[in-house]
Amino acid sequence: MTGFGGRYVPETLVPALDRLESDYARLSRDPGFRRELGTYLSTYAGRPTPVYYAANLTRRLGGARIYLKREDLLHGGAHKMNNALGQALLAKRSGSGRIIAETGAGQHGVATAMACAALGMKCEVYMGAKDMRRQRPNVLRMRLLGARVVPAGGPDGTLRDAIGDAIRDWTASVRTTHYLLGSAVGPRPYPAMVRGFQSVIGREARSQMRKMGRRIDAAVACVGGGSNAVGTFAPLLGTGAELVGVEAGGSGLKTGRHAATLAAGRPGILHGMRSYILQDAEGQVSETHSVSAGLDYPGVGPDHAGYKESGRARYVTATDREALGAFAMLAEEEGIIPALESAHAIAGAARMAPRMKKSQNILVTLSGRGDKDIDHAGGLLGIKD
Repeated sequence: MTGFGGRYVPETLVPALDRLESDYARLSRDPGFRRELGTYLSTYAGRPTPVYYAANLTRRLGGARIYLKREDLLHGGAHKMNNALGQALLAKRSGSGRIIAETGAGQHGVATAMACAALGMKCEVYMGAKDMRRQRPNVLRMRLLGARVVPAGGPDGTLRDAIGDAIRDWTASVRTTHYLLGSAVGPRPYPAMVRGFQSVIGREARSQMRKMGRRIDAAVACVGGGSNAVGTFAPLLGTGAELVGVEAGGSGLKTGRHAATLAAGRPGILHGMRSYILQDAEGQVSETHSVSAGLDYPGVGPDHAGYKESGRARYVTATDREALGAFAMLAEEEGIIPALESAHAIAGAARMAPRMKKSQNILVTLSGRGDKDIDHAGGLLGIKD
């Protein structure tokens, strides 16, 4: 991805990043590491996750058939477990005794806490104070799992603040700590490493659809930092599938209250990487808004910036209203309650399906389940006790 990515960090972090890049390159080719990670993914996390034909949703929308890649069925309730187990196991083999992580919606924090419990490692998770309030069940889960949850950014703190605080912690404790970054963002080698651990999504889906005799004509995933989307898209590059990322349109692009980085941002530097960033005319990072905590981030992974500029993927938005509608629609039609993040992908697919042929197939990565969002979404939808 020419021009995107890179490593814009304090000098104190450079040796640790060099070591991490070397360790990942070595272990990702090590049969013993791959075998151990595969065992944890299958017997602990529950891979492979199924691909499900959403027949009722397909009938309601008309047009293309809709299939769901059910990452919501993974242990912990989201795709985040793929990367958490991979990085935690890498850190343990590399001699790190302490893990820190950031989290937005809490799913990465929960997955990290679970992985650390399983591997016998200490864990601290930074989480925006605002996100701690709207995702309280996940805060309780992390604490139950033995993790220390650290509020970030003051009363209105979100994922941006959590990442910033985690990087500051890592800078001060780099000799003993591994920063288990949860999305495909940050300085090299994090975007490539997260993409590598998450690509199991796209590899499985491609094989599963082939076994069903179905071609993937379009693949749709929500995009905040972009880990579930890059894990879906990377194995499908060059297959002819249209790749569509759905960003958080919030209250609408014209209102300025959104988190649609690729739709409304421009290249800049954030959290150690060069990518698309939401920023003002002076280059200051903009405030963001989304009904979903996990998409409430002013940057995006550099892979997605490259995909956008090269035309290998296109990026659209879904507003809060559209995501809430999709959240309710999938629950009503299929008995599946999606995470609000994943509901953005459903909203995007719902716009596409009627314009496509009935012989065509849309694969939607259902990145997580909506247990964490019931109170928040239920209130916004007017669902009463």
